[in-house]
Parts: sequence; structure tokens; C-alpha cells
Amino acid sequence: MQYAKLGRSGLTVSRIVLGCMSYGSKKWREWVIEDPAEVRRHFAAAIEAGINIFDTANVYSNGASEELTGRCLAELVARDDIVVASKVYMPISKTPNRSGLSRKHIVEQCDASLRRLKMDFIDLYQIHRFDMTTPVEETLDALDSLVRAGKVRYLGASSMAAWQLAKILFTADLHHYQRFVSMQNHYNLAYREDEREMIPLCIDQGLGLLPWSPIARGLLAGNRKRGGQIVTKRAEVDPMARSLYKVDADFDVAEACERVASRRGLPPAQIACAWLLQAPGVTGPIVGATRIEHLTELIGSVDVTLSADEIEELEKPYQPHPILGHTQPTPADLVGRSKRAAAG
Repeated sequence: MQYAKLGRSGLTVSRIVLGCMSYGSKKWREWVIEDPAEVRRHFAAAIEAGINIFDTANVYSNGASEELTGRCLAELVARDDIVVASKVYMPISKTPNRSGLSRKHIVEQCDASLRRLKMDFIDLYQIHRFDMTTPVEETLDALDSLVRAGKVRYLGASSMAAWQLAKILFTADLHHYQRFVSMQNHYNLAYREDEREMIPLCIDQGLGLLPWSPIARGLLAGNRKRGGQIVTKRAEVDPMARSLYKVDADFDVAEACERVASRRGLPPAQIACAWLLQAPGVTGPIVGATRIEHLTELIGSVDVTLSADEIEELEKPYQPHPILGHTQPTPADLVGRSKRAAAG
């Protein structure tokens, strides 16, 4: 395994992150693994390979992912040898104050995550999205208080517009709040829109990139083919994959990945992950798997070095996309927020 600092922080993490959304309850997603013994085998394989960072969220399987993550890690590894990441923002019920980034929701959900994990602190606590309805000062003050209370060690963010992250960083500096050290963004060979603004901003400001969906929810591993052929169970029951990756250019990228992989005698997923590992600003992609052999393939990508010609071949088919994976606010949203602020 290779290791790197997370952005400009002093935190050292493996260059492969184990994503824990795959573990939890089938009541949440049909393809999720819920057998504790099987989940434990995945964690054991990851730890044996040298992975030291594990990413979950309060919303994954409605908390069951955090419970399984905490249980497996407690059985397999010393707490001080690992980095545990979780997230807050997504709705966990339909009642008011049970979503977003208000002080109330953040503090309550941090405590709830700690209870489920059975841990005293979370190493990396991330906002899952930007909250247009809560003042950013309130959000940052709440997160800062968690760090000062010892419940959280580092702060990070997930997908949003570059100007929103810039606002967060500016406000944190202005008020001397704890600064974010990472961005968990939607980034892979089939979706590269963050290369325009988000990634340059993160490199400039010292945030490490932890891309989610590094193999485009299986597309770059060959789980779906042009024309609608479905290869895996998850591909059958994952509507988000079909909504994110569906245009001809996406399949052109997947086929380029297959060609490079075939010449190398390697799995296409390994090539896609290796491309991310050489991309500027990337600390480590977040990989998820429902089969140990697939996890092992992705871990092996740290040992794959792509040539300049291979990188050019992989990147050439890409076509620009609309924003996918998060919602950009409209001008009307911004005007509405300005009016609410003036009234209140």
C-alpha cells in the first residue's frame, strides 16, 4: 500500500479508501451486504492490504453502515492505527430539523454517529453537501465546536460548487474556525467536470481529494454495456448509476478503459482507479465492493503506472457533462436566500 498526507494536513492515509456504503441493510439498498461475517471479511482484507481509512455516513443504511463499520474495526485493528470518516447533511427522516447543516442537526448527528460507531471521536467529519438554507457561519461554528470538544479531529466536505467551497474556506479563515482538509468529490474517467474549477481550487487551497464513484458505479468495470446489457446484480437495481452514466460518450470511455486493460492483462476497474491515482490533487479514491475479489482488484491499482499514451487514450473520448452528483443552486435560489436573510 502507498500512503500520502491528506491535503496540507498532517494526517497520513492510505491511497485507497474503503467506502462503507456497501455494508449495512438490504432494506436500504438491495445490493448492500448485511451478513456481519461477510462484511468482516471485507474489512479484514482491506486492513491486511494496508488500508487505514474507512468512509461511511449517517445516512448509509440509516445508520447500520456505521454500526457494522465500528464493530468490524473494533475487532480487527487498534483505534489509533486507523482513520474513520463519516458524514452529515442528508435527511434521516421527514420531520423538520432532521436534515441539513444547522447546529442542531450537526451536533445531534455527530453524537448519534459516535454511538453507532462505538467510538470516542471521528477522525474526519464531512458535510455531505452544501446547505443553502443555513448560514455558513452557523455550520462552521458548530463543526468547530465539535473539534474543540474532541469529538472530531479533522473536517471535510463532499460534492458542491467550487464557489460554495470557496465561501466555506473564506468564512473559516475570517472567523478562525477549523479549516477543511479534504473534498470528497464526484470524479472519474466518465465524469471530469470538477477539473474546471473544484480541483484547481482544492489544489490551491491545500485540500486533499477523495473521489467517490471512481469506477462510475461499475460502468468502468464493465457492469453495463452499450445497448442496455446488464452484467451484475448491482447494475440491475442501481437507478442512480443509470441516471449518472448513460450517454454514448460514457460508453466510449468505458470501452477505452477495456482496451487499455486488455493490452495490460488487467481488469478495467484497476485501470480506471490507476488513472485517478495519477490525477493531480487526488489523495485516494473511495472504493466500494460487494465481492472481495473486486476489492482486491481495486487495491492493486496502486501498483499500476499508466504511460502518457495510455492516459491520452483513456481521456480522449470524454465529452462535457451537465453537473451530476449534486445540485447547483439556480439564480432564483440565490435571490430567495438573499430575501430571507434580509427579512430575518
